[in-house]
Amino acid sequence: MAITELPEPVTAAGREGLAALLADPGGAVAAFDFDGTLAPIVPDPAAARAHPGAAPALAALAAAVGSVVVVTGRPAALAVEYGGFARVPGLVVLGQYGVERWDADSGEVRAPGPHPGVAAVRALLPGRLADAGARPGTWVEDKGRALAVHTRRADTPEAALELLRQPLAALAAEHGLMVEPGRLVLELRPPGVDKGAALSAFLRERAARSVLYAGDDLGDLAAFAAVEKGRSEGVPGLLVCSGAVGDAPVRELADRADLVVPGPAGVVELLELLVRRLGGGLSPAR
Repeated sequence: MAITELPEPVTAAGREGLAALLADPGGAVAAFDFDGTLAPIVPDPAAARAHPGAAPALAALAAAVGSVVVVTGRPAALAVEYGGFARVPGLVVLGQYGVERWDADSGEVRAPGPHPGVAAVRALLPGRLADAGARPGTWVEDKGRALAVHTRRADTPEAALELLRQPLAALAAEHGLMVEPGRLVLELRPPGVDKGAALSAFLRERAARSVLYAGDDLGDLAAFAAVEKGRSEGVPGLLVCSGAVGDAPVRELADRADLVVPGPAGVVELLELLVRRLGGGLSPAR
């Protein structure tokens, strides 16, 4: 049954964050992960598309709060395409964990040159996977500025992932990269780049007076930590965990969240309730 009122956060800090957003929406930044939060998790990342209600809800929210931003490990242009975000006014997408930036006002992606270690690892990765005995169904997603090794298609995905942790950590270290774990994926990418750093920089840029962040996976822990740090410095925040429908949410994230909602559909419903509470209307993204 659909809820008709905003759910109450389970923590005092979360209740303070929600109250601050509602009292001063112009000073609020609403930030969202993409996969698992705005888009359902699917076996093939290239087939991922945002929940049909996501773009309209983000457009309505962008008209009601100070800023709306998507923070994702995907290339920014792909997140825009897969999300249907090109016509969401005012939206900013921070892709590749903040290395890339797309904004609706210009419609352009800005980014520095790639880390040289990514090219080196790209060339070596197939051989290292073979040497490690990678299970059938293991495959590599080339994100341009990062490389993600997925085991979701393997017969025993968890065991297939565990087999690769040490070899991939060693390969990444050889070339100045780090490994970011996620749901049945290990991502090799440059150090010092994560969702927490990207979110913190955006909050400073927008002089945020409150923040909402919604995520679903281990890569979102850094963004959760950034919100928690902001709370300690006087910026109220609300942390939302998107739990996969039919599956348990990522426990490390759910334990730190102020609200847990049932996957992307639950995130969209939460945004719609926020918009209505703020006196806005929902219409298709322009």
